[in-house]
Amino acid sequence: MPGLREAGLVGAAVALTGAVAYVTWNCVSSRKKQESVKKETEKETDKEVPIVSEQSQTVAEEHGRNDVQMAKPGNKQVLVLGLDGAGKTSLLHCLTTGTLDQDVSPTKGFNAVSINKEDLKIEFLEIGGTENLRAYWKMYLSKAEVLVYVVDSSDNARFSLAKKHLHELIAEVPHLSLVLLANKQDVEGACNITDLHEALSLGEVGDQRKLFLIGTHVKKGDTEVPASVQDARDLIVQMVSGSS
Repeated sequence: MPGLREAGLVGAAVALTGAVAYVTWNCVSSRKKQESVKKETEKETDKEVPIVSEQSQTVAEEHGRNDVQMAKPGNKQVLVLGLDGAGKTSLLHCLTTGTLDQDVSPTKGFNAVSINKEDLKIEFLEIGGTENLRAYWKMYLSKAEVLVYVVDSSDNARFSLAKKHLHELIAEVPHLSLVLLANKQDVEGACNITDLHEALSLGEVGDQRKLFLIGTHVKKGDTEVPASVQDARDLIVQMVSGSS
């Protein structure tokens, strides 16, 4: 996949130079690329075993358990955050299972999903984006290898709020790799990734971290996982594997 190979090269350069990477993918892919993605996904089936999602509907005040926060020894944790309604749960389901599900319910507490990649287990931890849960986001940063931050690119009225929380998070961990998913690119009037980069002031994140911005969408009625989502998944796995 040319896009991923390019991302890998840029990511490697970042690791050596400390510069910020800004990589974009077109959210509308050609049929040829979709078929290529499908074939690659099928090849990975014997290598990766998705673990069934465990969704906790407990409110934040009741979750003082270390088993939710801490990745088990030897495992790698990816933290998935974003405002409520950004599409985190649908994206996470698609990223980890490689399938589309139209009946995914929004996360009211925590959503933990794991995939096995050869000898590596990657744990994705999603925390709900409602106001009462955002105060707890920072508690989960210390064990994360990668922060995946999802933004509804069609909800420009809340860009400033998404920006505020994002910059508060990255200020806590200057070196944490960031994958920002500009979701709902298929919605009419959605902000393109170039304008979203400016709206979220991503140029101010500093040059101490790897930064990737990808336009995504998970549309009801689709029969195949969008190539942009597959690219995001492969990139995240590559970044986590590289930190082992």
